[in-house]
Order: sequence, then C-alpha cells, then structure tokens
Amino acid sequence: MSERTEMMIKHIEEKLAENPQQAINIVPYITKVAGDIILETAMGITSYETLSEYSKALNRYLNLYFARVNNWIYLMIDALGPIYDLLPIARETKAVITYMHNFANEIIQKRKLMRNMQDDKIENLQNDYNASDKSRRKVFLDLLLELRDNGNTSLSDKKVRAQVDTFLFAGHDTTKTSICWALFCIGNYLKYQEKIHEELEEVFKDSQKPATVQEISQLKYLDRVIKESRRLYPTIPYIVRKLSDDTKIGDYTIPNNTRVHILILLLHRNPAIWPDPLKFDPDRFLPENIKSMHPYAYIPFSAGPRNCIGQKFATLEEKIILTAILRKWRIKCVETPETIIVKNTITLVPVHGIHIKFIPKK
Repeated sequence: MSERTEMMIKHIEEKLAENPQQAINIVPYITKVAGDIILETAMGITSYETLSEYSKALNRYLNLYFARVNNWIYLMIDALGPIYDLLPIARETKAVITYMHNFANEIIQKRKLMRNMQDDKIENLQNDYNASDKSRRKVFLDLLLELRDNGNTSLSDKKVRAQVDTFLFAGHDTTKTSICWALFCIGNYLKYQEKIHEELEEVFKDSQKPATVQEISQLKYLDRVIKESRRLYPTIPYIVRKLSDDTKIGDYTIPNNTRVHILILLLHRNPAIWPDPLKFDPDRFLPENIKSMHPYAYIPFSAGPRNCIGQKFATLEEKIILTAILRKWRIKCVETPETIIVKNTITLVPVHGIHIKFIPKK
C-alpha cells in the first residue's frame, strides 16, 4: 500500500510542477492507486498500468444497469424474455460484461503462470531458509487456485472468476470512492483539517518514512474524520436484502421473501438519529458518544452476516493514502457540499470529480 501511495504522490507532484496553483481532479489518481493495490495484494499481479479501461467498462455497465431498472419499458420488454436481448442496450451490456470477464480471466491466467514459475524457484531455493522473495507471498487468488487444484470440485473456473470480479470491483471502486469523499470533507472543513495536521505532527514529528501500522493506529482524530465523511457520504448509499421472515414495522407487516431496500444515505442523515445531520462533526464518534449509539445507526459497510468482508483492509488503505497526502500538503476543495453534484451507480460518485488545491506544508 505504501509503495503504491508513494508512486501516486510523485504523480501528483509532477502534475503540480506544471502549475502549483491549479486544482487537480483527485479521482483518477485515487482510482489508479486503489486499483494497483488490490491487483497486487489480492491478485498477486504487479501492474504499473492503470485499471482505467476496466473502470470505464465497470462504470458503463452500472450506467446501463440503472438505465434498465429505472425504465419501466425496458423492464416490461425484459419480462418477455429473448426480445430484450435484441435491443441495443442489451447487446452493449453483454459486450461490456464479456470485456470484464476476459479481464478477470487474464488476471487468473497471469497468476497461474507466476505460480508455476514460483514453484520452480521455491524448489531451487528449498534449502535457503533466508530467502524472502516478495513473489512467494500468498495472495487471495492463490488460495482459490490451491483449493481448486487440491480437488475442490465445487470451485469451478467460473466461480473463481466470479470471486476475482467481486474483489476487483469491491476492492478498488468502493475504496477509492470513500477516499475521495474523505478528501472532499477534509478539503471543505478546514478547522478539522488543522486538527488532523496537529495529530500528524504529534505522531510522525520530523519523520519522512512511510507510516507504519502502529503509527496509523494512533491517528484517532483522523479515524473520526473518516467515519464522519462515511456518515455523510456512504460509498454504497443503499443495500438490498431479502427478508427471511415476516417482519413487522410499525403497523405494517412485510411478508417473507420481500426484497427490501435499506437506504444507508437517508439513515445516516436521519435527524431522529443524528442531531443536525448535515453538520460535519467528527466528535460524533468520540467513545463517549458512540457508547449509546444503536449498532445499526451507522452502517457504511452494511451489517450482520453479509457485511463487507474487506472493511479492515479498506480502512487501513484509506488511512495510509490520506496520511501520505496530508503529511505533505494542506488541501482545499473547489467543490462544496452545496455545489457538488452526485449520482448513484451502486456507489455514490461525484459527477464532475473532486478538484483539490494542494498547499505545501512549511
């Protein structure tokens, strides 16, 4: 994470060298670093190329998906079966899905090749107990391939690819969106940003080394700022669940097997739960304030048995990237909560990006 973050910092510096006063759209930079991190840590693929084409395909798929579900004509035609497949929207959706599946298959094949090369290398180094080659580290994809190779007949090639699809999307799109919203909030609420800088100076002092996990764990105020940004701008604004029992809410009984939309964005801005809900206030998450909080009042990662399995990974990544940026610069966001335009494509995204001015720290 730190290595890829340092590369991102250099790219920002190169852009600022053209004009130090310019406001930079931070979204492409965060998208690239988040993509590089998930490729290397979960898939074992070191990529110096961006996931931009995959990200574009993913965004296009999500736009097509919402165009279908939000148009009653498409839904009616879809219900008729094969007729829908003849429509341009259906053909384009199929083409985009095929591209994403091919991208995932290519990653799997690359990792298989690397595993074969590593097996030969490990055999040659089996008596060298001090060998610490980075390429020998096991990643998530290795575990899947090992399970399948060891006779797990239920883990087909298609299921392995499905897991890769999930991690590619959830491992970079959601994380980069959360980081971008945190930068948006930090760049808008400058008095809270100053408190972050004070905490960073207290923890890191004059050190120029990348943050360690121990140092990251000391950043209590930054942690509260991130939580408050997730409250106001949850990466996933709603989730869908199917009821396993008849459920009574007030005077209404919702029958078993009903699909229920849980609107996280509205829950997090409900004045009955969060006083003055549009106010940005990291102190909402002080220990004494969260002690009496209902466990489902704040669910940026969902909750229960289907909550986000990568939330600790995502939180660590977010803190490392934000820390690296804020140790080097003070930031000011061009967009404000009143002017920012957002849309929901499963993730809550800023339509025109998030533009940041970077002021070097003295």
